[in-house]
Amino acid sequence: MVAHSAVDDTSGTPAERRAPLPHPENQTHFRSFRSESDFKTIVDTMTMLEESGFYWGPMTVEEAHHKLKKEPIGTYLIRDSRQNDVFFTLSYRAPSGPVSVRINFQNSRFSLMGSKESFKSLFQLLEHYSSSVKKKSLLIPYRKERVRSLQDLCRKRIIESCGAQAIEQVPVNPVLKDFLRSFPHPL
Repeated sequence: MVAHSAVDDTSGTPAERRAPLPHPENQTHFRSFRSESDFKTIVDTMTMLEESGFYWGPMTVEEAHHKLKKEPIGTYLIRDSRQNDVFFTLSYRAPSGPVSVRINFQNSRFSLMGSKESFKSLFQLLEHYSSSVKKKSLLIPYRKERVRSLQDLCRKRIIESCGAQAIEQVPVNPVLKDFLRSFPHPL
């Protein structure tokens, strides 16, 4: 996981926690974290992105646009940003062709470059732009595996039906609740 390597661990002074790790293979181009809560937000986001199937990791803009070129309008993916101070980029198929927009993470909130709207999580941002009637630009996640498993489809349907907040009330065993919590979004 790339994002967490900019912070060594939770021990030491804040300055020591922000210092890059000494080993070149552990260093990233990402800026250091301002707080432990920002670090945790990015680590949690990375974990859920890995689970989502539409996170592609390191990928150039040309590669992303090539993948999306022949996909339906509204198809999107998340990839690592190539810019030093940005973690992620959203690439999607617009009516005019593929487009990429940086995803800012400032003041513990996610926003699209140039937008005044910000969200507590990257997935709230994606849900907003995929459910907004006015801004319906994100429709179909472009997943690495084109066919989703029955488990993923069931999880998506449960989350759509009862919402992420109601996972604790779903009458299933703890292992299944953990599975529901691992990606509690209807994307």
